Amino acid sequence: MDRRKFLTKATVGGAAAAAATTLAAPALAQANPRITWRLASSFPKSTDTLYGGGETLAKFMSDATDGAFQIQSFAAGEIVGGLQVHDAVTDGTVEIAHTVGYYFWGKDPTFALGSAVPFSLNARGMNAFMFEGGGNEMYNEFLAQHNIVGLPAGNTGAQMGGWFRKEINTLDDLRGLKFRVGGFAGKVLEELGVVPQQLAGGDVYPALERGTLDATEFTNPYDDEKLGFVKVAPYYYAPGVWEGGPMIHFFINKDQFEDLPPAYQALLVGGSKIVNNDLMAEYDWRNPPALRTVIGQGAQLRYFSKEIMDAMFDAANKVYAEIEAVNPAFANMWGAIKDFRRDHYTWSQVTEYNYDTYMMIKQNEGAL
Repeated sequence: MDRRKFLTKATVGGAAAAAATTLAAPALAQANPRITWRLASSFPKSTDTLYGGGETLAKFMSDATDGAFQIQSFAAGEIVGGLQVHDAVTDGTVEIAHTVGYYFWGKDPTFALGSAVPFSLNARGMNAFMFEGGGNEMYNEFLAQHNIVGLPAGNTGAQMGGWFRKEINTLDDLRGLKFRVGGFAGKVLEELGVVPQQLAGGDVYPALERGTLDATEFTNPYDDEKLGFVKVAPYYYAPGVWEGGPMIHFFINKDQFEDLPPAYQALLVGGSKIVNNDLMAEYDWRNPPALRTVIGQGAQLRYFSKEIMDAMFDAANKVYAEIEAVNPAFANMWGAIKDFRRDHYTWSQVTEYNYDTYMMIKQNEGAL
């Protein structure tokens, strides 16, 4: 190609592009207004995985809009307490929260169905149900009554059963046990004689040390390692049947969300999906070395017996039946989860279970 012709064409093309950019700029500015939101997290900064989800969304929104959409993240207690973020979003004190629905089960048990209830779906099952099975539409139909839009935003995977000062070998060992455990799970465990306790995070260690608390659960080894429970409650039980796949959400003030330009709404949905993926991946990466660490510190790994898990399962079904009888929203969503749960675990055992089981056998043989 003749060099002078090429340069002439390039110059004309560049000028046209520059003109197009100049003409488009005012429209772009109008379509992408500058917005600043405040995010109230239910998590302290010390839980960098959980708290970090809000920061991930904030960075994504800023980067995707050239800084036009800013989200300021605040840890639990900095604006409102971790368990008060629902009210703060509903009344518009903050525009968005990063939280777990089961924290608010006392307002309505349906809140818990969007996150985790005992013997529900695992993390992959929750993703499938919420994104493909209409679960998030059902959940948002319920949340709309509270002026909230919910976007899935993370999962820890199946959690540990907790730290115990003594071994739990029989159902008798549960009776009278003072256990710091999440609200909905506590209601189920009450059926077995457990005495659920609600304590602020900073009060748990001294309560275990003094013996005024017998056990506590939090999440998984990565988070648990930081809390030092192994020193005062060395029996580390699995699995946490009450949180087989706890989904975390961004709760957004519905009025504020609907006032956003469609492009911003789409970015929030997309950014939430990034957080949802990243959080699960981070836990899967960080839990294996953390488990080795806590065992090295003296944690004694134990498993709930089938007898105990069967009793928990039966107690959970009793509680569900009681709620379904009086709460149509709960009955509708729980019914859909149960229908999918059957298919999910039928399919999972065909290949995933067999593959994972074989690989675990090879791991225990020292072949990996």
